[in-house]
Amino acid sequence: MAAIAALGLSGCTGIGYYWQSVSGHLQMMNAARPVSDWLADAQTPEQLKTRLALSQRIRSFAASELNLPDNASYRRYADLQRRAVVWNVVAAPELSLTLKTWCFPVAGCVGYRGYFAEAEARAEAARLQATGLEVGVFGVPAYSTLGWLNWAGGDPLLNTFIAYPEGELARLIIHELAHQVVYAQDDTMFNESFATAVERLGSQRWLATQASPAARAEYAAFDGRRQQFQALVRATRHRLDAIYDLNWAPAPARAAQVAMKSIAISDFKQQYEQLKAAWSGFAGYDPWVAQANNAAFGAQAAYDELVPGFEALFKREGGDWRRFYDAVKRLASLPKEERHQALETRNTDK
Repeated sequence: MAAIAALGLSGCTGIGYYWQSVSGHLQMMNAARPVSDWLADAQTPEQLKTRLALSQRIRSFAASELNLPDNASYRRYADLQRRAVVWNVVAAPELSLTLKTWCFPVAGCVGYRGYFAEAEARAEAARLQATGLEVGVFGVPAYSTLGWLNWAGGDPLLNTFIAYPEGELARLIIHELAHQVVYAQDDTMFNESFATAVERLGSQRWLATQASPAARAEYAAFDGRRQQFQALVRATRHRLDAIYDLNWAPAPARAAQVAMKSIAISDFKQQYEQLKAAWSGFAGYDPWVAQANNAAFGAQAAYDELVPGFEALFKREGGDWRRFYDAVKRLASLPKEERHQALETRNTDK
């Protein structure tokens, strides 16, 4: 699934957590070197040079064609020697898709907690699970510092995503840059849905005007599977929401809700196996499905719930990126419920 951005680097939820956040980020920044250095280095593998050169073309396209920030971000590269930059912990109650939130002085309140060490993330997940919450731990290939650290070199390209197929690499870079345009405190769904809308619209333009036929075909196959999977996730999420919204009495009726929930998740997994068969055994979503629970479904909602409203707004603004960003900034200045309602209304009226 898409990466969760905006790690709470300024969190004050304990000195240990604060230290791992700051030290982990600094280690990443110190490992980064300018892309030009990697390209000039005879020891750099040719395949990596090709990917880095592609990333810079995408980076320039994002600034010139999508009006995304033209700054230090994604001009350097670091090999972290691991498969994820951070591991995010998400948690939700047994009968709710509402995520537990953690609050940070700068980033505000978000529905996850990030760790640079997987073992620490899993230890936190075990602690939360012991309190009765359902939990998930997801490796994240990239996160955004929202442009606040461009003076120190900005967010770097990483080994965790540089080998992505061309269309996916474009999506990720565009998504993370979008976080530097608009950020509403305490509203993960608004922020992630906005970035997802920008990545979809922007990568479509990249593929249509810059990519080779082979890259477009590769993306079409990958994105077709993704859309089918996301549709199944959304349908299951709405089914679970309906079960939890019944507001039954806590005694025997609660047991009935738990049973209905179990059936819904079982049906989800069976339908996923049917999709895999149609995909000739493609198993890229297996890790997500293996830990599918309220926390996983709740986290995914942040990335797609408001996307149709943002896409409708982009169309209403004539496909003009500057006008679109200005309109989103105006929405971000509204109270949370009001901005969500405005996006939902735009979607139904498009």
